[in-house]
Amino acid sequence: MNFKKIALYTACGVATLAVTAMALPRHVSIERTAMVDAAPAAVIELAASNTGYQAFNPYKDLDPNLRVEMFGPASGVGSGFSFESKDGAGQQTVASVTSDQVNFDLDLGPLGQPTQAISAVAVDGATEVTWTMDMDLGMNPAFRIMGLFMDGMIGPNFELGLANIADVTA
Repeated sequence: MNFKKIALYTACGVATLAVTAMALPRHVSIERTAMVDAAPAAVIELAASNTGYQAFNPYKDLDPNLRVEMFGPASGVGSGFSFESKDGAGQQTVASVTSDQVNFDLDLGPLGQPTQAISAVAVDGATEVTWTMDMDLGMNPAFRIMGLFMDGMIGPNFELGLANIADVTA
């Protein structure tokens, strides 16, 4: 086989992969829920606070060398932290707070700007806490392929964080 045929077949393969990847979903949503023995207001107060969030931050368990630098007010809109870990760097900022939900904006640099939310709703004498993340993968075919694995990569971290919330609020 000559060089031209190899180059043509390689180009066709790459083009086919890119077209196939672009058919994958552009948006990814991840969600985990747990029941916690704490008042919803206590969970919201914890999630909306710089230091409170660090009390249940699952990434502190996953990377003992995680570096966190807090900024903004101690709690509420604008409260946030920058982080650097073995998996990357970025920052998270409280975007809004209601009586039952805290919304966060994340900036992961070249990896994107997902949003996260932690909600807390009273259910039968306990609190149902739901942690979600939504991400627009854009037009990058590699990100769209990675999107197929996001739930499996991020979901267990949310489960750990929810268990940490249960422990911290117990």
